[in-house]
Order: sequence, then structure tokens, then C-alpha cells
Amino acid sequence: MKAAVRREREFREFAEAREAHLRRSAYLLCGDWHQAQDLAQTTLMKLYASWSRVRRDGNVEAYARTILTRTFIDQRRKGLWRENTVADLPDAPAPEPAGPELRMVMQTALMSLPPRYRAVLVLRFWEDWSVEQTARALRVSTGTVKSQSARGLARLRHLVAELPSEVTGR
Repeated sequence: MKAAVRREREFREFAEAREAHLRRSAYLLCGDWHQAQDLAQTTLMKLYASWSRVRRDGNVEAYARTILTRTFIDQRRKGLWRENTVADLPDAPAPEPAGPELRMVMQTALMSLPPRYRAVLVLRFWEDWSVEQTARALRVSTGTVKSQSARGLARLRHLVAELPSEVTGR
């Protein structure tokens, strides 16, 4: 089998196996399924561009997560996903049903955090990355990861505590 054909097949297998997981992680970062899909696709495009090297070096999964996180932060920094105001508001969404599960409460609180805190918390506690892995992915020191983890968790606790009891079920 030619190298190019094998390369294509290996990448396709990886992409098909991991796309849903990348999209879920992207959703936790950005809070919107459409943006999460775009973020996952951008990640896969960037990964494909360096597939031969990444595959040879190993740990493709960690490389993909690093691309995903850096792309999210870069797009937020550049303002590519800023909300635009409009003159006429669209129809209001249906109200949330009473008593949503804890996952939805945490998602709401997580989306209130600044992108950098959100990225640190998602990598550390959702992806279960070490402080060192997170620091490498975000290109910051381990001390920065630790302090942003602590501050992000404190803010998250504060935000959840401020939610009305109907939302949190307390």
C-alpha cells in the first residue's frame, strides 16, 4: 500500500473515532454546538496538515487536544466569535425545564468564566490532564495553571452558589 493511501486511511480512522469526543470537548470550551463543530473541524484540518509527523511522534490524541485548546483561545483572543447586536430580537427560546441536572448547572456556570480559566478547568478536570500537560498545551508555566485552576474553581463555586435554588435544586 502506498504511503499516501495509508496516511489517508490512518487519519480517516482517527478522525471518525475521535470527532465526537473532540466536539464534546469543544462544546465545553465554547458553549455552542455549532461553534463546537467548527472548532472540531478546524482542529482536524490542522491535525491533518501535520499528520505524518504527529503519527510518527506518537500521542496523536494529546496533540489534537492541544490544537483544539489553542485554536479556541486564539479565536477568542482575535474576537472571531464575538456576539453581534441586532435591532430585532429573535423569538425567545423556550424556558429551561424546572430542575435541570447538575451537568446543565455546571455548564451554565462554566460558560460564565473567561476563556482562559475555562480552558484550564476543562483540560485539568474534564480531560484529566496533569498540570504539566496543561501548561504545555496553553504555553504557560505550571504556576499559572495552578493559580488559574484555583481561581477558576473559586469563581465556579461562587457562580453556582449565586444561582437560584430552582436551578440548582438546593
